[in-house]
Amino acid sequence: MNNNRLSGLKPEKVFKYFEEISMIPRGSGNMKKISDYCCEFASIRNLKYVKDDYCNVVIYKNGSAGRENEEPVILQGHLDMVCEKTAGCEIDFENDSLDLAINGDFVYANGTTLGGDDGIAVAYCLAILDSDDISHPPLEIVFTVDEETGMYGAENIDVSLLKGKRMINIDSEDEGTLWVSCAGGGRVDIEASFEPVTEGGTVCEIVLSGLHGGHSGAEIHKGYANANVLMGRVLKEISGSVDFALVSINGGTMDNAITRECRSKIVISSESEALFKVINRLNSQLRKEYKATDPELKLKIRECENVKHGMSKTDTVRIVDMLCEFPYGIIAMSKEIDGLVETSLNLGVVKTREDSVSFTFLLRSSVDSERIKLTQMLIAIAGKYGAKSNVHSEYPAWEYKKDSVMQNVFADAYKDIYGKNMVVTAIHAGLECGLFCGKINGLDCVSFGPDIRDIHTPQEKLSISSCARTWEYLLEVLKRI
Repeated sequence: MNNNRLSGLKPEKVFKYFEEISMIPRGSGNMKKISDYCCEFASIRNLKYVKDDYCNVVIYKNGSAGRENEEPVILQGHLDMVCEKTAGCEIDFENDSLDLAINGDFVYANGTTLGGDDGIAVAYCLAILDSDDISHPPLEIVFTVDEETGMYGAENIDVSLLKGKRMINIDSEDEGTLWVSCAGGGRVDIEASFEPVTEGGTVCEIVLSGLHGGHSGAEIHKGYANANVLMGRVLKEISGSVDFALVSINGGTMDNAITRECRSKIVISSESEALFKVINRLNSQLRKEYKATDPELKLKIRECENVKHGMSKTDTVRIVDMLCEFPYGIIAMSKEIDGLVETSLNLGVVKTREDSVSFTFLLRSSVDSERIKLTQMLIAIAGKYGAKSNVHSEYPAWEYKKDSVMQNVFADAYKDIYGKNMVVTAIHAGLECGLFCGKINGLDCVSFGPDIRDIHTPQEKLSISSCARTWEYLLEVLKRI
Protein backbone atom coordinates (compact mmCIF):
# COMPACT_ATOMS: atom_id res chain seq x y z
CA MET A 1 0.00 0.00 0.00
CA ASN A 2 1.07 3.60 -0.60
CA ASN A 3 2.31 4.90 2.75
CA ASN A 4 2.28 8.60 1.91
CA ARG A 5 -1.48 9.15 1.73
CA LEU A 6 -1.57 11.36 4.84
CA SER A 7 1.49 13.45 4.03
CA GLY A 8 0.86 17.14 4.65
CA LEU A 9 -1.99 16.68 7.12
CA LYS A 10 -1.62 18.49 10.41
CA PRO A 11 -0.53 17.82 13.05
CA GLU A 12 2.17 16.32 10.89
CA LYS A 13 3.78 14.00 13.43
CA VAL A 14 0.44 12.65 14.57
CA PHE A 15 -0.62 11.69 11.06
CA LYS A 16 2.89 10.47 10.22
CA TYR A 17 2.72 7.91 13.01
CA PHE A 18 -0.93 7.11 12.40
CA GLU A 19 0.02 6.18 8.86
CA GLU A 20 3.03 4.16 10.00
CA ILE A 21 1.02 2.03 12.40
CA SER A 22 -1.68 1.60 9.73
CA MET A 23 0.93 -0.21 7.66
CA ILE A 24 1.28 -2.80 10.45
CA PRO A 25 -1.40 -5.52 10.80
CA ARG A 26 -2.75 -5.13 14.34
CA GLY A 27 -6.06 -6.86 14.67
CA SER A 28 -6.80 -8.22 18.14
CA GLY A 29 -4.68 -11.31 18.76
CA ASN A 30 -2.08 -10.23 16.19
CA MET A 31 -0.02 -7.95 18.40
CA LYS A 32 3.64 -8.90 18.07
CA LYS A 33 4.53 -6.70 15.09
CA ILE A 34 2.93 -3.53 16.45
CA SER A 35 4.34 -4.21 19.91
CA ASP A 36 7.83 -4.69 18.47
CA TYR A 37 7.41 -1.47 16.46
CA CYS A 38 6.73 0.47 19.69
CA CYS A 39 9.77 -1.05 21.38
CA GLU A 40 12.00 -0.20 18.42
CA PHE A 41 10.57 3.32 18.40
CA ALA A 42 11.58 3.76 22.04
CA SER A 43 14.99 2.15 21.59
CA ILE A 44 15.94 4.44 18.69
CA ARG A 45 15.15 7.47 20.89
CA ASN A 46 16.97 6.08 23.95
CA LEU A 47 13.73 5.93 25.92
CA LYS A 48 13.37 3.34 28.65
CA TYR A 49 10.66 0.79 27.87
CA VAL A 50 9.25 -2.51 29.07
CA LYS A 51 7.46 -5.14 27.00
CA ASP A 52 5.67 -7.85 28.96
CA ASP A 53 4.74 -11.42 28.03
CA TYR A 54 1.36 -10.25 26.71
CA CYS A 55 2.94 -7.68 24.33
CA ASN A 56 1.83 -4.70 26.45
CA VAL A 57 4.41 -1.92 26.16
CA VAL A 58 5.25 0.82 28.66
CA ILE A 59 7.52 3.67 27.48
CA TYR A 60 8.93 6.24 29.89
CA LYS A 61 9.86 9.84 29.14
CA ASN A 62 11.37 12.33 31.56
CA GLY A 63 9.56 15.55 32.30
CA SER A 64 10.37 18.55 30.12
CA ALA A 65 12.88 21.15 31.29
CA GLY A 66 12.00 22.35 34.78
CA ARG A 67 9.36 19.64 35.28
CA GLU A 68 11.61 16.64 35.80
CA ASN A 69 10.66 16.17 39.45
CA GLU A 70 6.89 16.42 39.11
CA GLU A 71 4.56 13.50 39.68
CA PRO A 72 4.28 11.32 36.54
CA VAL A 73 1.16 11.11 34.39
CA ILE A 74 0.02 7.98 32.57
CA LEU A 75 -1.07 8.31 28.92
CA GLN A 76 -2.87 5.17 27.81
CA GLY A 77 -4.41 3.61 24.70
CA HIS A 78 -4.69 0.19 23.11
CA LEU A 79 -2.74 -1.15 20.14
CA ASP A 80 -5.33 -3.47 18.64
CA MET A 81 -8.16 -2.65 16.28
CA VAL A 82 -11.42 -4.24 15.20
CA CYS A 83 -11.01 -5.88 11.79
CA GLU A 84 -14.19 -5.58 9.71
CA LYS A 85 -14.36 -5.34 5.93
CA THR A 86 -16.90 -5.04 3.17
CA ALA A 87 -17.96 -7.99 1.04
CA GLY A 88 -15.44 -8.44 -1.74
CA CYS A 89 -12.60 -6.63 0.02
CA GLU A 90 -9.47 -8.74 -0.45
CA ILE A 91 -7.36 -7.30 2.37
CA ASP A 92 -5.87 -9.98 4.64
CA PHE A 93 -5.93 -8.46 8.13
CA GLU A 94 -3.26 -10.90 9.33
CA ASN A 95 -0.67 -9.69 6.83
CA ASP A 96 -1.77 -6.62 4.85
CA SER A 97 -1.59 -2.87 5.48
CA LEU A 98 -4.68 -0.70 5.52
CA ASP A 99 -5.52 1.21 2.34
CA LEU A 100 -5.83 4.76 3.69
CA ALA A 101 -7.67 7.52 1.88
CA ILE A 102 -8.98 11.05 2.47
CA ASN A 103 -12.39 12.50 1.73
CA GLY A 104 -12.80 16.12 2.76
CA ASP A 105 -12.25 16.38 6.51
CA PHE A 106 -12.04 12.63 7.04
CA VAL A 107 -9.43 9.89 6.90
CA TYR A 108 -10.80 6.42 6.20
CA ALA A 109 -9.64 3.03 4.91
CA ASN A 110 -10.91 1.61 1.65
CA GLY A 111 -13.13 -1.38 2.35
CA THR A 112 -12.16 -1.85 5.99
CA THR A 113 -12.26 -0.40 9.46
CA LEU A 114 -9.75 2.41 9.92
CA GLY A 115 -8.42 1.53 13.36
CA GLY A 116 -8.81 5.11 14.60
CA ASP A 117 -10.09 3.24 17.63
CA ASP A 118 -7.53 3.28 19.10
CA GLY A 119 -4.77 4.10 16.64
CA ILE A 120 -5.18 7.80 17.25
CA ALA A 121 -4.12 7.31 20.89
CA VAL A 122 -0.98 5.52 19.73
CA ALA A 123 -0.24 8.26 17.19
CA TYR A 124 -0.72 11.05 19.76
CA CYS A 125 1.58 9.31 22.22
CA LEU A 126 4.29 8.57 19.66
CA ALA A 127 4.21 12.20 18.50
CA ILE A 128 4.69 13.36 22.09
CA LEU A 129 7.52 10.91 22.65
CA ASP A 130 9.22 12.17 19.48
CA SER A 131 8.99 15.86 20.42
CA ASP A 132 11.30 18.01 22.53
CA ASP A 133 9.25 21.22 22.53
CA ILE A 134 6.19 20.06 24.51
CA SER A 135 5.76 20.98 28.17
CA HIS A 136 4.82 17.94 30.22
CA PRO A 137 5.48 16.13 33.51
CA PRO A 138 7.27 12.77 33.48
CA LEU A 139 5.22 10.44 31.28
CA GLU A 140 4.42 6.76 31.46
CA ILE A 141 3.02 5.79 28.07
CA VAL A 142 1.01 2.57 28.32
CA PHE A 143 0.05 0.66 25.18
CA THR A 144 -2.19 -2.29 25.98
CA VAL A 145 -3.21 -5.16 23.72
CA ASP A 146 -6.39 -7.07 22.88
CA GLU A 147 -8.74 -4.48 24.32
CA GLU A 148 -11.36 -5.19 21.70
CA THR A 149 -11.68 -8.89 22.52
CA GLY A 150 -11.74 -8.77 26.32
CA MET A 151 -9.31 -6.14 27.65
CA TYR A 152 -6.78 -8.89 28.20
CA GLY A 153 -3.80 -6.54 28.09
CA ALA A 154 -5.14 -4.23 30.79
CA GLU A 155 -6.30 -7.23 32.81
CA ASN A 156 -2.83 -8.76 32.87
CA ILE A 157 -0.50 -5.76 32.93
CA ASP A 158 1.78 -5.44 35.97
CA VAL A 159 0.96 -2.00 37.37
CA SER A 160 4.08 -2.06 39.58
CA LEU A 161 5.71 -0.76 36.39
CA LEU A 162 3.80 2.49 36.94
CA LYS A 163 4.25 5.23 39.54
CA GLY A 164 1.59 7.59 38.23
CA LYS A 165 -1.68 8.18 40.06
CA ARG A 166 -3.16 10.29 37.25
CA MET A 167 -4.15 8.76 33.92
CA ILE A 168 -5.37 10.07 30.56
CA ASN A 169 -7.08 7.38 28.51
CA ILE A 170 -7.35 8.39 24.84
CA ASP A 171 -10.07 6.02 23.72
CA SER A 172 -13.18 8.14 23.20
CA GLU A 173 -14.70 9.30 19.95
CA ASP A 174 -16.55 12.57 20.66
CA GLU A 175 -14.61 15.82 20.76
CA GLY A 176 -15.73 18.04 23.60
CA THR A 177 -16.88 15.13 25.74
CA LEU A 178 -15.01 13.90 28.80
CA TRP A 179 -15.83 10.38 29.90
CA VAL A 180 -15.56 9.89 33.67
CA SER A 181 -17.38 6.57 34.10
CA CYS A 182 -18.17 3.52 31.99
CA ALA A 183 -20.03 0.24 32.03
CA GLY A 184 -18.54 -3.06 33.06
CA GLY A 185 -18.94 -6.08 30.86
CA GLY A 186 -18.45 -9.74 30.20
CA ARG A 187 -18.71 -12.39 27.50
CA VAL A 188 -21.07 -15.35 27.39
CA ASP A 189 -20.45 -18.16 24.89
CA ILE A 190 -23.31 -20.58 24.29
CA GLU A 191 -22.85 -23.79 22.33
CA ALA A 192 -25.70 -25.93 21.07
CA SER A 193 -24.70 -29.39 19.83
CA PHE A 194 -26.57 -31.28 17.13
CA GLU A 195 -26.31 -34.69 15.48
CA PRO A 196 -25.29 -34.24 11.81
CA VAL A 197 -27.76 -35.95 9.49
CA THR A 198 -28.29 -36.15 5.77
CA GLU A 199 -31.45 -34.40 4.61
CA GLY A 200 -32.46 -34.82 0.98
CA GLY A 201 -33.86 -31.86 -0.91
CA THR A 202 -33.00 -28.48 -2.35
CA VAL A 203 -30.30 -26.47 -0.60
CA CYS A 204 -30.87 -22.70 -0.40
CA GLU A 205 -28.72 -19.96 1.05
CA ILE A 206 -30.38 -16.99 2.75
CA VAL A 207 -28.24 -13.86 3.00
CA LEU A 208 -29.07 -10.85 5.16
CA SER A 209 -26.63 -8.04 4.38
CA GLY A 210 -26.15 -4.30 3.99
CA LEU A 211 -26.84 -3.49 7.62
CA HIS A 212 -25.24 -0.44 9.20
CA GLY A 213 -23.43 -2.18 12.06
CA GLY A 214 -21.63 -0.20 14.74
CA HIS A 215 -20.18 -0.25 18.23
CA SER A 216 -22.22 -2.53 20.45
CA GLY A 217 -21.88 -0.20 23.43
CA ALA A 218 -21.63 3.36 22.21
CA GLU A 219 -24.24 2.83 19.47
CA ILE A 220 -26.57 0.20 20.91
CA HIS A 221 -29.18 2.90 21.56
CA LYS A 222 -29.36 3.91 17.90
CA GLY A 223 -31.58 1.00 16.93
CA TYR A 224 -29.34 -0.49 14.25
CA ALA A 225 -30.48 -3.95 13.19
CA ASN A 226 -28.37 -6.94 14.22
CA ALA A 227 -28.13 -9.46 11.37
CA ASN A 228 -27.84 -12.46 13.71
CA VAL A 229 -30.96 -11.49 15.63
CA LEU A 230 -32.94 -10.73 12.46
CA MET A 231 -31.90 -14.03 10.89
CA GLY A 232 -33.50 -15.83 13.81
CA ARG A 233 -36.71 -13.96 13.09
CA VAL A 234 -36.46 -14.76 9.38
CA LEU A 235 -35.98 -18.49 10.01
CA LYS A 236 -38.85 -18.53 12.49
CA GLU A 237 -41.19 -16.87 10.00
CA ILE A 238 -40.12 -19.24 7.22
CA SER A 239 -40.98 -22.20 9.43
CA GLY A 240 -44.61 -21.10 9.40
CA SER A 241 -44.81 -21.60 5.64
CA VAL A 242 -42.05 -23.98 4.60
CA ASP A 243 -40.81 -27.25 6.08
CA PHE A 244 -37.00 -27.04 6.26
CA ALA A 245 -33.87 -28.31 8.01
CA LEU A 246 -31.05 -25.95 8.98
CA VAL A 247 -27.60 -26.69 7.60
CA SER A 248 -25.70 -23.70 8.97
CA ILE A 249 -25.99 -20.16 10.27
CA ASN A 250 -22.99 -17.83 10.36
CA GLY A 251 -22.81 -14.12 11.15
CA GLY A 252 -20.35 -11.61 12.59
CA THR A 253 -16.68 -11.70 13.51
CA MET A 254 -16.52 -9.55 16.67
CA ASP A 255 -18.76 -9.63 19.73
CA ASN A 256 -18.38 -5.88 20.28
CA ALA A 257 -19.64 -4.99 16.81
CA ILE A 258 -23.32 -4.95 15.84
CA THR A 259 -23.47 -7.67 13.18
CA ARG A 260 -23.86 -6.42 9.61
CA GLU A 261 -24.31 -9.71 7.74
CA CYS A 262 -25.59 -13.22 8.43
CA ARG A 263 -25.89 -16.25 6.15
CA SER A 264 -27.98 -19.38 6.59
CA LYS A 265 -28.19 -22.55 4.53
CA ILE A 266 -31.32 -24.66 4.71
CA VAL A 267 -32.65 -27.79 3.02
CA ILE A 268 -36.24 -27.92 1.79
CA SER A 269 -38.03 -31.02 0.53
CA SER A 270 -40.66 -29.12 -1.48
CA GLU A 271 -40.45 -26.71 -4.42
CA SER A 272 -38.53 -23.53 -3.63
CA GLU A 273 -41.17 -21.17 -5.03
CA ALA A 274 -43.03 -20.82 -1.70
CA LEU A 275 -39.75 -20.11 0.12
CA PHE A 276 -38.73 -17.44 -2.39
CA LYS A 277 -42.11 -15.74 -1.91
CA VAL A 278 -41.67 -15.65 1.87
CA ILE A 279 -38.17 -14.18 1.54
CA ASN A 280 -39.34 -11.50 -0.88
CA ARG A 281 -42.15 -10.55 1.48
CA LEU A 282 -39.79 -10.41 4.45
CA ASN A 283 -37.29 -8.35 2.47
CA SER A 284 -39.92 -5.69 1.79
CA GLN A 285 -41.13 -5.81 5.37
CA LEU A 286 -37.68 -5.49 6.98
CA ARG A 287 -36.56 -2.76 4.59
CA LYS A 288 -39.64 -0.78 5.60
CA GLU A 289 -39.10 -1.37 9.30
CA TYR A 290 -35.44 -0.38 9.22
CA LYS A 291 -35.45 2.26 6.48
CA ALA A 292 -34.30 4.94 8.93
CA THR A 293 -31.42 3.03 10.52
CA ASP A 294 -30.41 0.44 7.90
CA PRO A 295 -31.48 1.74 4.48
CA GLU A 296 -29.17 -0.67 2.60
CA LEU A 297 -30.64 -3.79 4.24
CA LYS A 298 -31.09 -6.67 1.78
CA LEU A 299 -32.55 -10.14 2.32
CA LYS A 300 -31.82 -12.48 -0.59
CA ILE A 301 -32.04 -16.18 -1.34
CA ARG A 302 -30.47 -18.47 -3.91
CA GLU A 303 -30.31 -22.15 -4.61
CA CYS A 304 -26.84 -23.56 -4.11
CA GLU A 305 -24.79 -26.74 -4.15
CA ASN A 306 -25.79 -29.79 -2.17
CA VAL A 307 -24.28 -30.37 1.27
CA LYS A 308 -23.26 -33.61 2.94
CA HIS A 309 -24.70 -32.97 6.37
CA GLY A 310 -27.13 -30.72 8.17
CA MET A 311 -29.31 -30.78 11.25
CA SER A 312 -32.40 -32.82 11.92
CA LYS A 313 -35.68 -30.96 11.84
CA THR A 314 -35.94 -31.44 15.60
CA ASP A 315 -32.55 -29.77 16.14
CA THR A 316 -33.51 -27.07 13.65
CA VAL A 317 -36.60 -26.13 15.67
CA ARG A 318 -34.62 -26.22 18.92
CA ILE A 319 -31.82 -23.95 17.69
CA VAL A 320 -34.08 -21.48 15.88
CA ASP A 321 -36.40 -21.21 18.90
CA MET A 322 -33.44 -20.63 21.22
CA LEU A 323 -32.05 -17.91 18.94
CA CYS A 324 -35.43 -16.18 18.92
CA GLU A 325 -35.77 -16.37 22.70
CA PHE A 326 -32.43 -14.71 23.47
CA PRO A 327 -32.88 -11.09 24.61
CA TYR A 328 -31.06 -8.41 22.65
CA GLY A 329 -30.18 -4.72 22.72
CA ILE A 330 -31.14 -2.32 25.47
CA ILE A 331 -32.32 -4.12 28.60
CA ALA A 332 -32.51 -1.11 30.95
CA MET A 333 -31.84 2.63 30.92
CA SER A 334 -29.98 4.40 33.71
CA LYS A 335 -32.07 5.58 36.63
CA GLU A 336 -29.48 8.24 37.46
CA ILE A 337 -28.32 9.72 34.13
CA ASP A 338 -30.95 10.69 31.56
CA GLY A 339 -30.46 9.06 28.18
CA LEU A 340 -27.70 6.67 29.31
CA VAL A 341 -28.08 2.96 28.64
CA GLU A 342 -27.55 1.02 31.85
CA THR A 343 -27.66 -2.60 30.68
CA SER A 344 -27.46 -4.16 27.20
CA LEU A 345 -26.24 -7.18 25.31
CA ASN A 346 -25.09 -7.87 21.77
CA LEU A 347 -25.14 -11.17 19.89
CA GLY A 348 -21.98 -10.45 17.93
CA VAL A 349 -21.03 -13.84 16.50
CA VAL A 350 -22.96 -16.93 15.43
CA LYS A 351 -20.89 -19.76 14.00
CA THR A 352 -21.75 -23.27 12.82
CA ARG A 353 -19.20 -26.03 13.24
CA GLU A 354 -19.41 -29.66 12.21
CA ASP A 355 -21.76 -30.64 15.04
CA SER A 356 -22.61 -27.46 16.95
CA VAL A 357 -23.72 -23.85 16.68
CA SER A 358 -22.09 -21.25 18.93
CA PHE A 359 -23.50 -17.90 20.01
CA THR A 360 -21.18 -15.21 21.41
CA PHE A 361 -22.67 -12.39 23.50
CA LEU A 362 -21.12 -9.25 24.95
CA LEU A 363 -22.99 -7.95 27.99
CA ARG A 364 -22.58 -4.44 29.39
CA SER A 365 -23.92 -2.73 32.49
CA SER A 366 -22.98 0.07 34.84
CA VAL A 367 -24.62 -1.98 37.60
CA ASP A 368 -22.75 -5.23 38.19
CA SER A 369 -25.74 -6.98 39.76
CA GLU A 370 -27.83 -6.29 36.63
CA ARG A 371 -25.11 -7.71 34.39
CA ILE A 372 -24.97 -10.83 36.56
CA LYS A 373 -28.76 -11.17 36.39
CA LEU A 374 -28.66 -10.89 32.59
CA THR A 375 -25.87 -13.47 32.44
CA GLN A 376 -27.97 -15.88 34.48
CA MET A 377 -30.92 -15.29 32.14
CA LEU A 378 -28.82 -16.30 29.11
CA ILE A 379 -27.54 -19.38 30.91
CA ALA A 380 -31.12 -20.37 31.83
CA ILE A 381 -32.33 -19.99 28.23
CA ALA A 382 -29.40 -22.02 26.95
CA GLY A 383 -30.06 -24.74 29.52
CA LYS A 384 -33.72 -24.89 28.54
CA TYR A 385 -32.64 -25.89 25.02
CA GLY A 386 -29.87 -28.25 26.10
CA ALA A 387 -27.01 -25.86 25.27
CA LYS A 388 -23.84 -25.24 27.30
CA SER A 389 -22.68 -21.81 28.54
CA ASN A 390 -19.28 -20.33 29.31
CA VAL A 391 -18.88 -16.96 31.06
CA HIS A 392 -15.51 -15.20 30.66
CA SER A 393 -13.64 -11.92 30.07
CA GLU A 394 -15.55 -10.04 32.76
CA TYR A 395 -14.34 -6.55 33.59
CA PRO A 396 -15.53 -4.02 36.19
CA ALA A 397 -17.43 -0.80 35.70
CA TRP A 398 -15.45 2.41 36.07
CA GLU A 399 -17.05 4.31 38.92
CA TYR A 400 -17.48 8.08 38.91
CA LYS A 401 -14.95 9.94 41.11
CA LYS A 402 -16.52 13.04 42.64
CA ASP A 403 -13.29 14.68 43.83
CA SER A 404 -11.34 14.23 40.58
CA VAL A 405 -8.62 16.81 40.01
CA MET A 406 -8.19 15.50 36.46
CA GLN A 407 -11.80 16.30 35.61
CA ASN A 408 -11.32 19.88 36.80
CA VAL A 409 -8.10 20.37 34.81
CA PHE A 410 -9.69 19.08 31.61
CA ALA A 411 -12.91 21.05 32.08
CA ASP A 412 -11.10 24.31 32.91
CA ALA A 413 -8.72 24.01 29.96
CA TYR A 414 -11.60 23.33 27.60
CA LYS A 415 -13.58 26.33 28.86
CA ASP A 416 -10.56 28.62 28.50
CA ILE A 417 -9.77 27.43 24.95
CA TYR A 418 -13.25 27.12 23.48
CA GLY A 419 -15.32 29.45 25.64
CA LYS A 420 -17.89 26.78 26.45
CA ASN A 421 -18.36 23.95 28.90
CA MET A 422 -17.08 20.50 28.19
CA VAL A 423 -19.63 17.70 28.40
CA VAL A 424 -18.68 15.56 31.39
CA THR A 425 -20.56 12.27 31.37
CA ALA A 426 -20.54 8.47 31.42
CA ILE A 427 -20.44 6.05 28.49
CA HIS A 428 -22.12 2.70 28.07
CA ALA A 429 -19.13 1.25 26.24
CA GLY A 430 -16.34 -0.44 28.18
CA LEU A 431 -13.05 1.34 28.77
CA GLU A 432 -9.82 0.07 30.29
CA CYS A 433 -10.06 2.76 32.97
CA GLY A 434 -12.11 0.43 35.18
CA LEU A 435 -9.37 -2.20 35.20
CA PHE A 436 -6.63 0.33 35.90
CA CYS A 437 -8.65 1.91 38.71
CA GLY A 438 -9.12 -1.52 40.23
CA LYS A 439 -5.37 -2.16 40.13
CA ILE A 440 -3.99 1.27 41.15
CA ASN A 441 -5.32 2.55 44.45
CA GLY A 442 -6.50 6.16 44.24
CA LEU A 443 -6.03 6.46 40.47
CA ASP A 444 -7.61 9.61 39.05
CA CYS A 445 -8.37 9.17 35.38
CA VAL A 446 -10.41 10.55 32.49
CA SER A 447 -11.00 9.56 28.88
CA PHE A 448 -11.26 11.79 25.80
CA GLY A 449 -10.50 11.83 22.09
CA PRO A 450 -11.25 13.39 18.68
CA ASP A 451 -14.32 12.75 16.54
CA ILE A 452 -14.32 9.25 15.05
CA ARG A 453 -17.48 8.09 13.35
CA ASP A 454 -18.87 4.60 12.64
CA ILE A 455 -16.20 2.76 14.60
CA HIS A 456 -16.13 -1.03 14.32
CA THR A 457 -17.51 -0.77 10.77
CA PRO A 458 -15.89 -0.36 7.33
CA GLN A 459 -17.42 3.14 7.26
CA GLU A 460 -15.18 4.26 10.16
CA LYS A 461 -13.66 7.70 9.62
CA LEU A 462 -11.48 10.10 11.63
CA SER A 463 -12.01 13.86 11.48
CA ILE A 464 -8.79 15.63 10.50
CA SER A 465 -9.79 19.00 11.95
CA SER A 466 -11.01 17.44 15.19
CA CYS A 467 -7.76 15.52 15.48
CA ALA A 468 -5.83 18.81 15.20
CA ARG A 469 -7.99 20.61 17.78
CA THR A 470 -7.85 17.72 20.22
CA TRP A 471 -4.07 17.55 19.84
CA GLU A 472 -3.69 21.20 20.78
CA TYR A 473 -6.09 20.67 23.67
CA LEU A 474 -4.07 17.69 24.94
CA LEU A 475 -0.88 19.75 24.85
CA GLU A 476 -2.58 22.50 26.88
CA VAL A 477 -3.71 19.94 29.46
CA LEU A 478 -0.17 18.52 29.73
CA LYS A 479 1.11 22.05 30.25
CA ARG A 480 -1.36 22.67 33.10
CA ILE A 481 -1.44 19.31 34.80
